Amino acid sequence: MISHPDTEYGPGARNQLAEATSPDPSGARAALESFYYALHHRDPDVLRHVWVGDPLVQLNNPLGGMLRGADDIARLYERIFNSPAHVEVTLGDIVEYQVADMVVFAGRETGQFTDLAGRGVPLRIRTTRVFIYDQGAGRWGQAHHHGSIDDPDALRDYQQAVATEG
Repeated sequence: MISHPDTEYGPGARNQLAEATSPDPSGARAALESFYYALHHRDPDVLRHVWVGDPLVQLNNPLGGMLRGADDIARLYERIFNSPAHVEVTLGDIVEYQVADMVVFAGRETGQFTDLAGRGVPLRIRTTRVFIYDQGAGRWGQAHHHGSIDDPDALRDYQQAVATEG
């Protein structure tokens, strides 16, 4: 099934990990919302629980390149959480692709990060997040993420701000 829900996930996201145990697609949406909660609250514990614990889970993004494994992915987000860059984005214009035990969310993250000088730098990131229902864990978890920033200046500024640890 393919749908275009009128839903956004951003700074107001809630920790929905308990709801991510529901085996239907609402559980995948709860896990997705929990990711945005972890991002905006700089919560490494929730972030770790959002990802499936398989060594082949993968993240492809402008900051980490291509990473595999939940531990390496968690370390990248901890670097983001501990950097002086404050990131605030909202995933919107989502197309949701559902098949048995997998939901793909494809859309655009819009928002900004605050750089070292305290100025807001706009972000527009093409984003795809893949969630699978992990039967063994009894919950939905993120198995893949791909994000791309189109604006080369914003990409450079974002990479530099996160590279400077707080």
